[in-house]
Amino acid sequence: MDPVRRPRGRPRKPVLLEAAALRPRLGLHDQAAQRLRALIVDGTLPAGAALVETELSVALGISRTPLREALKLLAVEGLVELRPNRSPRVAELRPDAVTELFEAIAAIERAAAELAAQRITPAELARLRHLQTEMEAHHAAGDLGAYFALNQQIHALIVASGRNTPLREAHEALHARAEIARRRALDSRARWDESVAEHRAILAALEARDAPRAGRLLADHVGHTGTALLAGLAEPDVAPDAA
Repeated sequence: MDPVRRPRGRPRKPVLLEAAALRPRLGLHDQAAQRLRALIVDGTLPAGAALVETELSVALGISRTPLREALKLLAVEGLVELRPNRSPRVAELRPDAVTELFEAIAAIERAAAELAAQRITPAELARLRHLQTEMEAHHAAGDLGAYFALNQQIHALIVASGRNTPLREAHEALHARAEIARRRALDSRARWDESVAEHRAILAALEARDAPRAGRLLADHVGHTGTALLAGLAEPDVAPDAA
């Protein structure tokens, strides 16, 4: 008898099906965290807003247990503040925290862009060109939501193209807070216009494989966004009845 022959009548499972069975499913708390994160980033849940568990449970269609786990995840990301004996709330954008955040992001993205200029593949460059073209079209149409989604993809792709796992992981750890800050900064039309031109220059530096220039341009771009956000935070709120 052939020792490697399989018994008849017991077909082997396809490898792809076995892999799919091992893939973890997204839990309720992860799904809730995704939905709440999106609402915080786009401003539907503004900074300082109280997060009432009973209301959120109904709105999200989940019980309070996975909701609380979702809020804990968002607290770790710096998006939510958990307060003893009080409702959690959306974290405020404090000037000192914004300054530190953009210093960190600028350093990470500068290093990643320098590496990307040396390591990016032709396919990745083609993808960046495509994203840039689409992003500029959304800018021309005044579609900030679509523009912002592509803007985030571009930053992530540049970091990934550097092929440095610790840098990418550090960038991902700050991603959620960076999303809110960048989205808020783009509320300024002047900053939005500048951002488009800066992205175009960064792409040109990557295409030229000019590592020092790509790193400097991306770090400056991040710094300008932080400055625009700080300027917006410094503006006094206007009373509703003010003319």
